[in-house]
Amino acid sequence: MTIQPGNFVRWYSVPLMTSKPFLNKLIKHCFYFWLILCFPLIGISQLTFTESDQGIEIKEAGNKVLFYQKAIKTADGGFPRNNYIHPLYNLNGTELTEDFPGDHPHHRGVFWAWHQIIVGTLPLGDAWECRDFIWNINKTDVSSKGQTLKLFISTQWESPLWLTKEGTKKPFLLENTTISIHAKEHNYRIINFEISLLALEEDLSIGGSDDEKGYGGFSVRMKLPKSVQFSSFNGIVSPKINAVQGGNWMNITSSSNGMKNASGIVIISHQGSPGSKQSWILRKKESMQNCVYPGRKPVPVSTTDPTILKYSLLIYEGFMTGQEIQSIYEKLK
Repeated sequence: MTIQPGNFVRWYSVPLMTSKPFLNKLIKHCFYFWLILCFPLIGISQLTFTESDQGIEIKEAGNKVLFYQKAIKTADGGFPRNNYIHPLYNLNGTELTEDFPGDHPHHRGVFWAWHQIIVGTLPLGDAWECRDFIWNINKTDVSSKGQTLKLFISTQWESPLWLTKEGTKKPFLLENTTISIHAKEHNYRIINFEISLLALEEDLSIGGSDDEKGYGGFSVRMKLPKSVQFSSFNGIVSPKINAVQGGNWMNITSSSNGMKNASGIVIISHQGSPGSKQSWILRKKESMQNCVYPGRKPVPVSTTDPTILKYSLLIYEGFMTGQEIQSIYEKLK
């Protein structure tokens, strides 16, 4: 409807009851106008990235989310490593992870690594302890779709113990990893990891530590609260020296925060990942938290059909019930 300037005074003087239809139309038109103005902003993520020689930093609305370490880092020349996340931040910008901790200097942020990497009967270094092992990152790419930013990394595994006839390092496994960072939703953020492992040599296998613990695979070295608590869908989980059975996700939080200041990290092993997805190495202090795969006994990695490992991190503020976490878990693909 068009309001002519000369009619405005006459319209305004009409009693409210008789102008109600017009007011409804006016409100409707204003609503449509608001939609036209705001529609271009709907679906546009505020996740951004900055890439440098050292790595890739992800932010949301200017707040730090995580940093992916691309360049090799060392501690006085020791424990060289890359291809991991540190720092990882909570929703308020507080740093959650540790790197080069004094008790286990080979631990680092969010990482995925194995003690046993074997071709035939020959061990090719120890990626967990950053010994005789090289992550040769040959490609990184960042893309954005809707409220999700995806970081793709292509990495060749190498070792000074595996060389060509000419004496140069020869890659023996191709790792293609996609890290999907989702925008904050309500009181939480989800970060998905898809790790694809394709052997470049026949008879290659990977395994956890060669002991009863069998730790190896996807891990988080986080700053632990003094009164850390572990729980899964069926309730509280008590850490032991060896792996415990704890379900497909593990909620790590403080038992003394109270609901007002509560926060936590949930490590999730996806339904489609290989292995039991139930075994966890958990520690209350001075260590990492590990979703065990495959355990002590090495498993083969194919040269034609890659091993696909899928994990997620659910980072939240406030309080989340086991049912709420389970509901999010069931929606993950």
